[in-house]
Amino acid sequence: MADYLVIVESPAKAKTIERYLGKKYKVRASLGHLRDLPRSQMGVDTENDYEPKYITIRGKGPILQDLKKEAKKAKKIFLAADPDREGEAIAWHLAHQLGVDIESDCRVVFNEITKEAIKESFKNPRPINMDLVDAQQARRILDRLVGYNISPILWKKVKKGLSAGRVQSVALRLIIDRENEINAFVPEEYWSIAGQFQKGSKTFEASYYGDNKKKVKLTSKKDVDGVVGQLDGDHFEIAKVVKKERKRNPSLPFTTSSLQQEAARKLNFRARKTMMLAQQLYEGINLGKEGSVGLITYMRTDSTRTSDSAKEEAHSFIESMYGKEYITSSKIVKKESAKTQDAHEAVRPTSVMRPPSAMKTVLSRDQLRLYKLIWERFVASQMAPAILDTVTVDLVNGEIRFRANGSQVKFQGFMKVYVEGDDDQEEEKDRLLPPLEEGEKVKFSEIDPKQHFTQPPPRYSEARLVKTLEELGIGRPSTYAPTLDTIQKRGYVTLDAKRFIPTELGGIVHSAVHEFFQDVINVEFTAQMERGLDDVEEGNIKWVKVIDEFYKDFEKHVQIADAEMEKIEIKDEPAGEDCEKCGSPMVYKLGRYGKFMACSNFPECRNTKAIIKPIGVTCPNCKEGQVVERKSKTKRIFYGCDQYPECEYVSWDKPISRPCPKCESTLVEKKLKKGVQIQCVECDYKEDAQS
Repeated sequence: MADYLVIVESPAKAKTIERYLGKKYKVRASLGHLRDLPRSQMGVDTENDYEPKYITIRGKGPILQDLKKEAKKAKKIFLAADPDREGEAIAWHLAHQLGVDIESDCRVVFNEITKEAIKESFKNPRPINMDLVDAQQARRILDRLVGYNISPILWKKVKKGLSAGRVQSVALRLIIDRENEINAFVPEEYWSIAGQFQKGSKTFEASYYGDNKKKVKLTSKKDVDGVVGQLDGDHFEIAKVVKKERKRNPSLPFTTSSLQQEAARKLNFRARKTMMLAQQLYEGINLGKEGSVGLITYMRTDSTRTSDSAKEEAHSFIESMYGKEYITSSKIVKKESAKTQDAHEAVRPTSVMRPPSAMKTVLSRDQLRLYKLIWERFVASQMAPAILDTVTVDLVNGEIRFRANGSQVKFQGFMKVYVEGDDDQEEEKDRLLPPLEEGEKVKFSEIDPKQHFTQPPPRYSEARLVKTLEELGIGRPSTYAPTLDTIQKRGYVTLDAKRFIPTELGGIVHSAVHEFFQDVINVEFTAQMERGLDDVEEGNIKWVKVIDEFYKDFEKHVQIADAEMEKIEIKDEPAGEDCEKCGSPMVYKLGRYGKFMACSNFPECRNTKAIIKPIGVTCPNCKEGQVVERKSKTKRIFYGCDQYPECEYVSWDKPISRPCPKCESTLVEKKLKKGVQIQCVECDYKEDAQS
């Protein structure tokens, strides 16, 4: 019989830990929370210091009974939930349900599931940290007060099934504000002039910079003609050559937020998928003879700190693989005092001695891709900076000045392993210039003026929205993925080309909340609430006070909204066609995922169909139907023939009306990372799309 009972959240984690602890320990899983606020009622006594009413979660009764039986047999119980606020709260709830003294040394925490980390954590158990528990309780109660007060008003005034929450309402506001910016944007014309220059047999490019006094912006064709008209002959003199050595430092190891952003950019993973895969890598992967091993450290963290032992192991690996010169010269700095929260490290591999190449046979394709990203980022963070030689050359012709920039990687450093992705910039590449000396002359062979228009700010991608929420101090590592998931499930936003677009329903909900609950969607106010929760965690303020300061004013707004918010009737619009089943007029209805067509004779006739949008292109397959825009079950836009199923033409890329000038086949708009390119589906013909 085992002497000790250890309770964790997941069976995978339980299996890994039990193998490390030996026969005296029995490890069981709670499958997350066993106790929570009831779903059928508020569950918070606002008249009695916001006392929460906790109940056993439906369906979790048998798990609790099994844990109670095991607890009676054990000499001691250890609560080993995840090392964060949520994990501390799970441990606290379990302690209450199993009769464990919360002031006893019953709590063990570990940042990674490896034999050494597990054994060390059981040597240093501690009492449950009530400051962490109270911070989580405060967040849970705040979210319940907001959601269970605003949502019923939305049901009554707009439609059933809607919801509003603290973080999701701010995320929705950011998306809608960005859409409003885009709609209000007025493009401004500007021009550039690129020149092809010749030195001997080598050609290089330089761009118009200005006159000999300052940089000049070209805003019209007239400006361009003025510059070209001032050119005297076809020779330029090299007026200035500036050579510099520039260092580029590696990125820090991943936090939860930066991991979600980079996985979206490089792997095309949604935030939810990234966290699911990271959880699997953290809890343990069966490595054969080694058994189940946690491959990465805990994945919910906002810290970039890494342990000295992990750094030393990385340095040893880097020296053996790449050479001593590739090791970072940054000194290891130990923290004077570490808070409980800073027990978290950055997201890193538990051992760099398990390179991705050695994990191919034990990981799924997506697990391997994410592990490779985490492994490379951490190893690169411990490597020396890259060194680049840069050169800037100014070329003059009379008063006209062109500028050429070149760069060359002199020492790869960390770039030998990994380079961070970027939403706006391309990765560093060599841009070589021929040797140029001040005073010598070069000849231009071509001047190429181009018209451009300023572009509106881009819609939010998941990565960009997570980054913005983090920068604004909204939400925490564990909240980003569920927040983005919720606003999509509620039908407030859709994803088009991986960018968030607010729906009509999202706009209606936002307007209603904005009118009566401005604090709820106020970015600074929400960030201030997060700081208040941090103060609770630090023990600087009681959780009841944080909630009371919010709720007293909030309650008044709830009463005003309930009395004064006008009922919003979402009217059905005529669709201009009749139902093919009963002959009644079809109408446009607003549903959870946007507009759709339905029979006006509902409920007698339940005919519905998706709205299809013609794009003005004849089907390239049957030559009779029209290509229409459709949406897949996952809401991804694709293009198909309106004669389906007779014609089965389908394309993810939008076809255009003119044929390929090279082979007469179909041309499509191909969405690339840096814009749109027109490509032929048959031959290698390509052209840039018009601005």
